[in-house]
Parts: sequence; C-alpha cells; structure tokens
Amino acid sequence: MIPGQIQNALSEYFGRHQNAAFQIFSSKPLGGGSINEVYHLGTTAGNFCLKYNSSAAFPKMFETEALGLKLLSMAGAVRIPAVIFQESLSAHSFILLEYIQPSPRIKGFYRDFGRSLARLHCSKGELYGLDYNNYMGSLVQNNCYHSSWVEFFVEERLDKQMKLALKNGLMDSPAEKLFERLFIKLDDLLPEEPPCLVHGDLWSGNFIVSDEGRACLIDPAVYYGNREVDLAMSTFFGGFDHEFYSSYEEEYPLVKGWRERLDLYNLYPLLIHLNLFGTSYLGSILSILRRF
Repeated sequence: MIPGQIQNALSEYFGRHQNAAFQIFSSKPLGGGSINEVYHLGTTAGNFCLKYNSSAAFPKMFETEALGLKLLSMAGAVRIPAVIFQESLSAHSFILLEYIQPSPRIKGFYRDFGRSLARLHCSKGELYGLDYNNYMGSLVQNNCYHSSWVEFFVEERLDKQMKLALKNGLMDSPAEKLFERLFIKLDDLLPEEPPCLVHGDLWSGNFIVSDEGRACLIDPAVYYGNREVDLAMSTFFGGFDHEFYSSYEEEYPLVKGWRERLDLYNLYPLLIHLNLFGTSYLGSILSILRRF
C-alpha cells in the first residue's frame, strides 16, 4: 500500500503538470533491498517506478539520487531512468522514475555495456569528488573535493569507513595499523588519471535490462574519481561476462596492471559491508591488507 501522503503529493504534482485527475490503479512491489520500498505503479498518467523510505532516517537520499541520475544521463553514454518527481514529506521521502520495461538482452549485451561504460568514463571533472555528499547503501558517502586521487581515496573512502568500524567495535588496533601501512604505499600502487564520472556502486544489482535490451544503470553513488573503481565494483559479487571488460579496454584502454588493483578499490565496499552487516567481511579486508 502506497502511503496516503505520497499519493496526495503525486496527485498534486500531476494535477499541476497535466491538469488532469490522477489515480493509481495498480502497484506491484519490485526488488529494492532493505532500505527502500520500491513499486511499479500503473496510473492514469502512465507507468512509473516509485521508491520511498523514511525522510528522517535517510535525509536527502532521494534528492542526491535524482541529482546523480541526471548527471549520468547528461553524459549521454548509457541508458538512465528519467527522474519525474522527487520530494521529501514529513514522514516519507520518495522519488518517481520512468518505468523501464525489461526486455530480452540484445546479442553482445556485455560488449555493448562495456563500451557504454567506457564512454561514460570519458566525462571528466576538474577535481576528485562532488559538490554534495550522497549515499553508499544506507551510509553517507563523503565527496569533499581533492586534487589528488590517492588523497581522496584515503580520506573520503577508506579512512572514514575504517574509523566508523573502529568506533563500532568491528575492527581492532592491529587492523588499523594495516590500513595505516597501506595508506603510505598507495601513492606507488594507484595510478593518477584525470577525474572521471563514475557510477560508484556498479555491482550486478545496479543495472537492469532496458526496453531496448541494453544495460540501464540505476541506484548510483556518483562522484568524479578513478574509473577503475567501477570496474572493481563490477567484480564484487562475481564479476560480469568477460566481453564487458574486453570491450571496455577496446574503447578506453586501462593503465597496465588494473586487474591487480581491483582488490585495493574493493576495500571500500568491503568496509561499507562491514559497517552495515558485521564482521563476516573482516576476514576479506584483512586478507587484502596483508597482501599489500
């Protein structure tokens, strides 16, 4: 059941923009994880995807998601759902998106997807970061600007999550020392490339197949960073088809040794999972730290 407050806000919105009565005649739950309620809405104004949650628990989550989706869309490289309407109410925040009707994948789906991501990464920024913070899962993602990629990755990604884990008793002092040792080495381990627009959370659950049979990106955690973070995140739960990576390299060749750096970048989502879901992720973190 869609909360009445949201239904009223949608009625007011479509009344203003279409000068017509608005009615929801069907609502079907979609997969949305543990943070949001997600529905496919059939309405008198068309089909939409509605996501909502507690406005108090996750302030500005959908505001920053809308900004991120629009930023990705402006790059013109890959399909992104259009943002129709976003609002924060007293009890709930919500975002109303274009509904993407799933279709069978085109032949060479992953080859097309890899090339599209490479073209997205051609969108450059002047600094690493973003002019607003957003979310990675249900945790705030800090995006303060830095001129150095290593400095950004250490201060805005690894160090903040490490300190949160220490504060919550999920990590001990020896683990902290391993991170501190790694931080000293990262200048020699990570290449500096111009800041590029990244999706930021590109695992297999954050793309869908569009009505054209091509990849459509959803649920971004955007910023300007090193493009290898998206490739690393794509391997976090097993990886995409090999054609995704080969076609990416054909379109936009990577710095030599990129596969060996993926685990370094995945320390960040591992820390996020440690802080969200507990110590079952600590062993993987320590294993990576000890290798480097």
